[in-house]
Amino acid sequence: MTAPIGSDVDLTWVRQRVRKVSAEAGFGLVQQTKLVTAASELARNTLLHGGGGHLEIALLHRGRARGVRLVFTDEGPGIPDVDQAMTDGWSTGGGLGLGLSGAKRLVHDFTLETAPGRGTTITVVAWEPAPAGL
Repeated sequence: MTAPIGSDVDLTWVRQRVRKVSAEAGFGLVQQTKLVTAASELARNTLLHGGGGHLEIALLHRGRARGVRLVFTDEGPGIPDVDQAMTDGWSTGGGLGLGLSGAKRLVHDFTLETAPGRGTTITVVAWEPAPAGL
């Protein structure tokens, strides 16, 4: 499933759809909330910093574990300093600076691909039950 992220209305849709898909995957309430929180932050970044983009949602299966993969893509300016952007407390938007680093802590897998002038793609995966060691 793919959906645009181009307005505040789309941000609401992202939260609702991620909650629904994670519930369908069998996630408990805590894991649903973590994934929705991460998705909300990443969708907002896609809109505000990337000028809009889209979200791809996929259900995953690994043995008995079920997962949800979210891919946020924009064609914006990219992130010039990924290390700095991933540092708690650093913000370009005047917020708390917990967006990217906070989202990373809420999921099991987090991949960020970006280049100045080429946009950003962030892929996150959450599992239920959590893989061993996480």
